[in-house]
Amino acid sequence: MVISEIVSSFQIQLQQYEGPLDLLLDLIRKQQINIYDIPIARITAQYLDYMQKAMELDIELGSEFVYMAATLIHIKSKLLLPRDPELEKISPEEDPRKELGDRLLELERFKGAAQMLEQKRIIEEAIWTNPQINKLLGDEQEPALAVTLFDLVK
Repeated sequence: MVISEIVSSFQIQLQQYEGPLDLLLDLIRKQQINIYDIPIARITAQYLDYMQKAMELDIELGSEFVYMAATLIHIKSKLLLPRDPELEKISPEEDPRKELGDRLLELERFKGAAQMLEQKRIIEEAIWTNPQINKLLGDEQEPALAVTLFDLVK
């Protein structure tokens, strides 16, 4: 009986993400990391840890999550390899994290816009208007009620 209580109290909850970039953005924001200065090794380890927990719980991960893990490992390998100074003079190579950072910022902008639109929808649903009021009013007439505050309270 004691063992079943311990087992039932041990639960792992994984947050559902809309995609691999959503997971990455969440990992970065939780640690308050600059998107253009991502510590790839630490984020990759956390990302792979999430994937491992998801596999243990038989959560179906799409191929895009595996692709993102491969992309993170590829970026880390680029950062570890030494750069040839002669090639650097001819064509300077930009930070391999930049493209990922740009994609994450774009996702963050879209998520912010989606939240703003959702809030606007909720507000608009809470407001009741009568679309036929213009037929009853004159050109410059405002709708008015001939009631007092006490009438409204009653």
